[in-house]
Amino acid sequence: MKVDHETLHKIAHLARLDVRPEEEQPLVESLNDVLTWMEQLNEIDTTGVEPLTHISSELNVLREDVVAHQLPREQALENAPDKTDQYFQVPKVIE
Repeated sequence: MKVDHETLHKIAHLARLDVRPEEEQPLVESLNDVLTWMEQLNEIDTTGVEPLTHISSELNVLREDVVAHQLPREQALENAPDKTDQYFQVPKVIE
């Protein structure tokens, strides 16, 4: 797969990035370098290698979730720039 300027524009639109024309070529080259590197990684024989879910065997010490002071919905929505009934209204991200 190769990233071209059209693909870069689609990615920038989905990520809500403002890419200036002088930034386009370096970004295209950088993305293509990353994809080339990923293709090289795909060539490695990983037969018998167990997938990692964590980089180390250490475990996080987590506390129990305890319900504490909750902000009432009406108060949470007071300063919302845009709301619909009981919900925050946000711009559509995926078209």
